Amino acid sequence: MNPTSSTVTSLPAPRRRLAPPRPRPAESTWVADALSRVNGVAVLLVVVDVVALVAASVTVTLDLAWTFALAGALLTFRGSSRLYRRRLRLSWLHELPRSAMATATVFATLTCAALILGVSTPATATAQWAVLVFVAYSEPARAGVFALGRWCRRRFDRCDRSLVVGAGKVGADLVRAMLDHPEFGLRPVGCLDTGPVPAALPVELLDEDLAEAITRLRVGTVVLAFSHRDSPLVEAAITAHRLGCNTLVVPRMYELHADGPDIERVRSYPLMRLGTAPTSRPSWWVKRAFDLVVAGVALILLAPVMALCALAVLVESGRPVLFRQVRVGMDDETFVLYKIRTVRMRGDDDSQIRWSVEGDTRVGPVGRFLRRTALDELPQLWNIIRGEMSVVGPRPERPGFVREFSAIHELYWARHRVPTGLTGLAQVHGLRGDTSIGDRCRYDNYYIANWSLWLDLKILLMTVGELVCRRNR
Repeated sequence: MNPTSSTVTSLPAPRRRLAPPRPRPAESTWVADALSRVNGVAVLLVVVDVVALVAASVTVTLDLAWTFALAGALLTFRGSSRLYRRRLRLSWLHELPRSAMATATVFATLTCAALILGVSTPATATAQWAVLVFVAYSEPARAGVFALGRWCRRRFDRCDRSLVVGAGKVGADLVRAMLDHPEFGLRPVGCLDTGPVPAALPVELLDEDLAEAITRLRVGTVVLAFSHRDSPLVEAAITAHRLGCNTLVVPRMYELHADGPDIERVRSYPLMRLGTAPTSRPSWWVKRAFDLVVAGVALILLAPVMALCALAVLVESGRPVLFRQVRVGMDDETFVLYKIRTVRMRGDDDSQIRWSVEGDTRVGPVGRFLRRTALDELPQLWNIIRGEMSVVGPRPERPGFVREFSAIHELYWARHRVPTGLTGLAQVHGLRGDTSIGDRCRYDNYYIANWSLWLDLKILLMTVGELVCRRNR
């Protein structure tokens, strides 16, 4: 849909809302859930590697500086190889190639660095021996950790409470496999579906909203199998993410699906593990700190520019200089967005129902210049400092249009999983003004699904290019 009408049309359907955050349960169940979510195997694997490195350093009498350097390299490379990740299959043999590759990379990097820096041959040889001895200590201990993890899952039910969406053959098989093989760490507490069930299920068959089921049953993992439910599985995955659940998906043509970095297996069924929600990652705090620094510095440095813009608006059309407008932000919360006014005030304010002011006679020369250069957006730096917006994110929209677009465009409502932004992926690809809302929606959801600090930096660099080159104006 390209919105070209000047007013909001009648709403064909109510818009879908994001799942609310999971309420905190009673203290006893909260403690039990928290303990069940601790990735004990990963913690033990880190401890094993640290102890093995210390033992290797003592064995070959490696000096302290080399020990710290080797520790940093080993933990960094092995961590980036995801050797300490959460996993269903606790198999040392399955993880051995990944572990060997990470350690070999450390060995090669150490050797190259020593040659470049001119480190003496005896010191380099000692460090190389330390890596080999580390492998001899670490790998048997890792095998023991995996065996201990499987035993604890079977003996003490150290499994994540799991909900299977889809009660067909695949869903039923997965439920039985989880119950018969608790060493995978999943304990099914229910199966969600509204269609015909091929056979008796060993767990409760639910017919309720996914968010309600997750909250009521204190679910930690959601497995998306093939379902008869009306709601698409994409919406179910977004709901599970929003409520902090691990999300596993049975891929289409699963019989031919090969193993990969993000593929788990429960018996013969491959399960694709979806990444966690961006706002739950530690790097999201880096993004927020970056927002505060950039917005604060920009407000100080650009204060004279904003003052000149305000003076130009005052001379052209009088007061008010600032324009306030209600927009929809993260979790469907509304906030007041600030802009430098570019439209002359005549009669009633139609800004909440008028889509575009392109060609509007109320926009004077100053207003056109401010809109063309995006200088009218500068007061939104204050929205960023207040935490209502981010530097990079989906652009905020007015409530009336959010309702309309959510009723028409699939997953438009899902854009509100993260804070809105001053610039975004859709905008740097020319989707601003009177352009396709469906395309914007796809770009925004792509941004959320693939968010990283590097992607934010890339969008900022592309924004600078757009402002300088004006390619999409």
